[in-house]
Amino acid sequence: MSNDTASDDGLARVTYLPGVQPPEAVVVPSLPLAAVEAASPKQRARAENVSMHALTRRGMSRWELEQTLRSRELDDDLVVEELERLERVGLIDDASLAETIVRTQHDRKGLGRSALTAELRRRHIGQEHIELALEQVDDDDEQSRATELAVKRAPQLRSYDRETAHRRLSGFLLRKGYNGSVVRTAVDAALSGHGPSSSGVRFR
Repeated sequence: MSNDTASDDGLARVTYLPGVQPPEAVVVPSLPLAAVEAASPKQRARAENVSMHALTRRGMSRWELEQTLRSRELDDDLVVEELERLERVGLIDDASLAETIVRTQHDRKGLGRSALTAELRRRHIGQEHIELALEQVDDDDEQSRATELAVKRAPQLRSYDRETAHRRLSGFLLRKGYNGSVVRTAVDAALSGHGPSSSGVRFR
C-alpha cells in the first residue's frame, strides 16, 4: 500500500512507496514585520552619529569618511546611502576640501605643488579636483613663497660653510615640495642677500 498526501494548494497528489513516510512539515519562524523595519532607523542613526562625530574633528574626503564608516561594520548599502546624503547636504565635498587644503597648506606650511599633490592623493581626492585646486598657486606665488621660506631659514645655517648651507637649504625646500628651478632661485636669493627682507647671511 502506498501513502498518499493531498495538497491543499491545488498541486498534484504526491504518492510515496510502501515503507516511505512523508517528511514532516518544517515551519520556519519569521520575525514580525515591525521588528525588521525597526532595525533600519537604528542603523541609520548610528551611521549618522559616526559621520557627524568624524566631521566635527576635521574636514574629510569621501574616501576617508567611507573608511571610517566601514570600520564600524555598517552595512555596505547603508554606508553608500550615508555618503550620498552627506554629499547632498554639502557636508562632504572633495572639490571644496581640495581647495581648502591647498590654500592652508601653502600659506601656513609653505608646501609646494608636488607636496600638495601628494597630500591630496593621500586623502584619495580625485585628480580633477586636485588640478582645479592647484590653480590657486601660480608660478609667481610658488617662487615667492619658496624664497620667503629660504630667507627665513638661512640665518639658522650661518655656522656652516656656504656650500653646506646651500645643500641643506636646498634639501629643506625640496622636502617642502618645490621643484629644482624654484629651489635654486630661492636659495641663491637667500644666501646672496637679494631675497625680500634679507640682509644677507655670512658663512664661515
